[in-house]
Amino acid sequence: MKSLYIDATNSGISGDMFLGALLGLNNNPAETLSDLEKLKDYLKGVSDLRLELAKVKKNGIEVHRLNLMIKESRSHRTPNELKDALEQYLEDKDYSLPAKEYARNVLKALFMAEAEVHGNLVENIHLHELSSVDTLIDILGVSKSLDKLGGFSGDVKCYCSDIPLGGGTIKTVHGTLPVPAPATAAILKKSNLVVEGGPIESELVTPTGAALLVNLNPKFSKFPNQMKILNVSSSTGQKEFKEFPNILRLFHGVLEKPKDVPKLHPLSEYVEEVTVLETTVDDVSGEVLGNFVQTTENEEILDIQIIPSITKKNRPGNIIKILCEPKHSFDLINKIILELGTLGVRYYVTKRVCIDRKFEKCFIDIENEKYEVTLKIAYIRLQEGIKVLNIKPEFEDLRNISQKTNLPVKEILIYCQPEIEKRFRKIN
Repeated sequence: MKSLYIDATNSGISGDMFLGALLGLNNNPAETLSDLEKLKDYLKGVSDLRLELAKVKKNGIEVHRLNLMIKESRSHRTPNELKDALEQYLEDKDYSLPAKEYARNVLKALFMAEAEVHGNLVENIHLHELSSVDTLIDILGVSKSLDKLGGFSGDVKCYCSDIPLGGGTIKTVHGTLPVPAPATAAILKKSNLVVEGGPIESELVTPTGAALLVNLNPKFSKFPNQMKILNVSSSTGQKEFKEFPNILRLFHGVLEKPKDVPKLHPLSEYVEEVTVLETTVDDVSGEVLGNFVQTTENEEILDIQIIPSITKKNRPGNIIKILCEPKHSFDLINKIILELGTLGVRYYVTKRVCIDRKFEKCFIDIENEKYEVTLKIAYIRLQEGIKVLNIKPEFEDLRNISQKTNLPVKEILIYCQPEIEKRFRKIN
């Protein structure tokens, strides 16, 4: 199995730096750049667009730098304009289905972060820092470069170092703001990435860089995993710092297992640590409990259960059990105490096996009408390839179609079956 290790300890990450480093791993970066230059035909107001992957010296080391030359007459664009341009470009160019979905998810993450920060619906947000064509260049270029490396085939495991955020403040159209920018923080908080402040007073992680990385869902690793290195690529951005290299490194290789070690079960690679939080309440009403469960939907929890019980005073009660990542434990304990009034919360760290999953869109035909359904595909990686364990349509999609067609959900499931079987045969 291939491995991609992203070493951002001396750089942070931005869209152009990530793209520059990935292009350095590709056999024909000129072809990708030539295609990206045609993006000017998909956005109004762009009269000229040129891209160059240059070689520059940083700290005596030759690294890549992506240079962008653009002439445009538009100061900002709406989310729909960027989305339409992205969709049309993806349809016209040769991208795999997972690469298309990745590109869409990255752009959506940027929109959602801006909407969250400004308290607006996505369609009402005004894009400024994300308004230029370079946002789409970064997203489409990274998607294509990863596609060429087989990054979406399931044969590449992605790892990432800890990430320095920088510090100080930045000037934006909304005024002077602290680093990381609010949109960057909104994206990072929904990830498993390990970040730290500093080591310099400057922005080291941009919203686009964060969205590109978060949607790859890399596993944290302080150092590169044991691998046979096939290629190493380094890149830098436009900023120059006196005491900070600003060099992003990518290690592309083949994962190597130690010799003379007993063969492990395939599921052993899916072990991760989680925290279990528990408390028992016997004086909280059903309304308060229901509201508590609803408020946790926006929190960093993995699962929640309410289990009826009998307390030591022979009173009916409830055991509240929450599953979360260890880093979110005390924030959630604080919420439990505030919302439920409990005097104590038990917690312990345990391990679980959590297999891979991905989402794919499909269309089903009901009475000559097409309806979009998202399929959740659960799978594990084996030496001989991917083994799909389950494919299940998202219930919200089934319910929406049921409301539109007046058909029961069980019947809509039957219409989904051919698409499920087709993907099962194709992947397995």
